[in-house]
Amino acid sequence: MFTTRPTLQGTFGMAATTHWLASQSAMAVLEDGGNAYDAAVAAGFVLHVVEPHLNGPAGEVPIILAPADGAVRVLCGQGPAPAGASVAHYTALGLDLVPGTGPLAAAVPGAFDAWLLLLRDYGTKSLAEVLRYAIGYAEHGHPAVERIGETVETVRELFETEWTSSAEIYLPGGKSVAPGGLLRNGPLAATWRRLIVEAESAATGREARIDAARRIWREGFIGEALADFAARPAMDTSGERHAGTLTGDDLVAFSASYEDPVTYDWRGWTVAKAGGWSQGPSLLQQLALLPQELPEYGSPAYVHLLIEGCKLAMADREAWYGDAAEVPLETLLSDDYNAARRALITGTASYELRPGSPDGRTPRLSRHALAVAAGEGAFDPLGVSGTGAGEPTMAPEVGRNGATRGDTCHIDIVDRWGNLVSATPSGGWLQSNPVVPALGFPLGSRLQMAWLEEGLPNSLTPGRRPRTTLTPSLALRDGVPVMAFGTPGGDQQDQWQLHFFLAVALRATVRGGLDLQGAIDAPNWHNDSFPGSFFPRTMRPGSVTVESRIGAETIAELRRRGHHVTVGGAWSEGRLCAVARDPETGVLSAAANPRGMQGYAVGR
Repeated sequence: MFTTRPTLQGTFGMAATTHWLASQSAMAVLEDGGNAYDAAVAAGFVLHVVEPHLNGPAGEVPIILAPADGAVRVLCGQGPAPAGASVAHYTALGLDLVPGTGPLAAAVPGAFDAWLLLLRDYGTKSLAEVLRYAIGYAEHGHPAVERIGETVETVRELFETEWTSSAEIYLPGGKSVAPGGLLRNGPLAATWRRLIVEAESAATGREARIDAARRIWREGFIGEALADFAARPAMDTSGERHAGTLTGDDLVAFSASYEDPVTYDWRGWTVAKAGGWSQGPSLLQQLALLPQELPEYGSPAYVHLLIEGCKLAMADREAWYGDAAEVPLETLLSDDYNAARRALITGTASYELRPGSPDGRTPRLSRHALAVAAGEGAFDPLGVSGTGAGEPTMAPEVGRNGATRGDTCHIDIVDRWGNLVSATPSGGWLQSNPVVPALGFPLGSRLQMAWLEEGLPNSLTPGRRPRTTLTPSLALRDGVPVMAFGTPGGDQQDQWQLHFFLAVALRATVRGGLDLQGAIDAPNWHNDSFPGSFFPRTMRPGSVTVESRIGAETIAELRRRGHHVTVGGAWSEGRLCAVARDPETGVLSAAANPRGMQGYAVGR
């Protein structure tokens, strides 16, 4: 299989992330004696600095970890809706969707506490040791990737007229940073320096100081600044200025938490995902929908089968997934249920949104989802459903409202002791909310994924998590953890990850190990035949966006089968990362996506 670069192999440690500076910072921690969890935390905080258009400290992060001597666990860094974030409150403001930006879209921040809980419970380094890389890049600057300045330009008017605290950092002297130009964030560096000093003064010992830092985030100078700023009205995508619902009490009440993963067994593999509060189980459903005999890998019939299976799984996501109700995952992943669902797949493209009826229950979709499924407003006004590389995309004319779609980062790390970790940090983008001037970063906008309609699994509900698209993956072989992988990409994440996993599982190995780079580089695709998770929640029935490298024969056959095919760039679908460990030899592997010219794997 053609690859853009080799699958790295070694025995000491491997890191793969969506930005080379995060990957190298993680590797520096490993070289300094840290383990995979220390390295992941360092990389996570670096990503806040070098990919600020894709994530931030007040965003969220689900993490899947497989300790060398323990069971696979999920660490949930997705914060819930604040106590005041009810459907009634939002609809009383005249809203039918949660705005895509601004204080009303802010959930309780979850990323910071999750990273520190991971460091406390599984790491070995101090907070100062893992934060020093992020502090250095924030204080002294980092060469900006192209999309930072491009993103800022799309919201320039909003920053200059409304979100002026954001302009101070991202439009210094009235100019956005040029590609390769140094971008600094002095307030963020000062925040982390003050946090370290206060935590070290408040407690003695590594773990106690980490807990002290968590308290400062909740109720110290950071928590106070976040709550104060959330209460200030700011312009959002509704075209109005609204104050948020987040309070200091909400911050104090939240703690990241551990839970068991949801798993599915397929041909000797076990794939582990976060629960039904995420879209993670949709990947498992797509596996469960596969027939015993698969078409030839990469053939038009193979691509068609995966597209149609994805539509069914994502329809179930719309009807059954969410934190506001019990998700019937046991049935959704059962053989009988998926055999019946599989029978719905024919040789032609479906244009219907067809959720199933697990245990005889009647599916219920939101009024908005039913409307877009019926063709009312099903167009994509942002013009971004067909994009693929996982970068945030803005409306051509965002004006003062700042209509925007952000995206995500990803981290996978394996160390010489056999610890594996996969994390997908997101939210708190520079374009999600005004920067809190005292801190150097904004609140997030994850509440936009919840519906303003009562009685749905994903209804906006105080104290409940909005269903997230963030979905890291971990795979076991014969019960032993062997691979961590994931990608940015919103609703597309569990499409691209399925394609990657099957490429690994069905194709030949390289140098005795898994062909991670070949699976990442293989031509990819996605569909948007279901309501999107981001404001304004659009849908494109029958759509398929493919990389041109997929081939003219496959494109023609998909069109003959009734798919609306958009042919994207040759390297436009996905930003996957992956690491692996052979349990028999101890050989470690890693690979990262060439698309977007940012992702890199490092290791030795």
